[in-house]
Amino acid sequence: MNEQKQKQKELKKSVSTFAKPDTVVGVRQLLNTLLPFLLLWFLAYQSLSISAWLAVPLAMIAGGFVVRIFIIFHDCTHGSFFKSQKANRIVGTISGIITLFPFEKWKREHNIHHATSGNLDKRGTGDIWVMTVEEYAAASFWGRLAYRLYRNPIVMFGLGPIYLFLIANRFNRKDAKRKERMSTYITNASVVAIYSLLILAIGWEAFLIIQLPILYVAGSLGIWLFYVQHQFEDSYYEDETEWDFVKAAVDGSSYYKLPKLLQWVSGSIGYHHVHHLSPRVPNYHLEKAHESTPPLHKATTITLGSSLESIRFRLYDTKNKTFVTFKEVKPLLKNPSKLAMMTTKRPSFQEK
Repeated sequence: MNEQKQKQKELKKSVSTFAKPDTVVGVRQLLNTLLPFLLLWFLAYQSLSISAWLAVPLAMIAGGFVVRIFIIFHDCTHGSFFKSQKANRIVGTISGIITLFPFEKWKREHNIHHATSGNLDKRGTGDIWVMTVEEYAAASFWGRLAYRLYRNPIVMFGLGPIYLFLIANRFNRKDAKRKERMSTYITNASVVAIYSLLILAIGWEAFLIIQLPILYVAGSLGIWLFYVQHQFEDSYYEDETEWDFVKAAVDGSSYYKLPKLLQWVSGSIGYHHVHHLSPRVPNYHLEKAHESTPPLHKATTITLGSSLESIRFRLYDTKNKTFVTFKEVKPLLKNPSKLAMMTTKRPSFQEK
């Protein structure tokens, strides 16, 4: 056990050496992200004089750049994009306005996600709703229905962005501190002001034709990336007594091996196992950290094609340490005693 802990400590230490923000690289990334986004927005508007069918595809491409802007926002909340924390707060707030995410609110929730990812006893903040097989079997009809609706792809990726942008990101929790409340208020007020000016300048119809596809594409892709990087077949979940940060990072986060263009657009967040192991590594160093650390090459790798299988995974089987489908669990609802028979243990990252 001590030897395993030592290896985990060395693994985490080796990756942490890449947690060094580079201001020049950060500024370059801001320019090659924000300028194309603004240009695409302008071109989408200009193309409306020709056809809305030309404007919408341009807006959808701009939505991809919003995903990249969100990754910059994400790094700023970790304090990893720039060396200066003041610069991280300023750029994080501005990028949060563009992506409709309040800086302090999301920072708090996301830090909780990192501190509890894969911990069955601390689910519920900054993560995707996951029920275990046992919990689902014990749930009421309405509890199961709510969960099935939540996990339905049409609801999660279709209605999810609407809920995220219009409700979840717009309101503070009751016990939010003043700093968090003010961050949300500033973001909301800025969004209202900017959107109002744009509507006055180009009209509400033109604004909606451009902005709605941008937000919808960005929201759907963002939820998908967050979903697929933790919801793979043999992902890591343990009770509080067995939970381990390093194992949760490497066993519970996938390496999403994307084509180079998509990797660039998504800010290399596909190296999610690296990010969870050392959240202070900026996105522009994630690939190098992965390539330079051989033990990380054993992390679960999913591709664009294989990632589609994750849509089937709905419930976590704590006995077999794997995600299962609703269909696989259906017989258990008729015979709950079969739950006790599910005892096969799958190999962990260290055992592979």
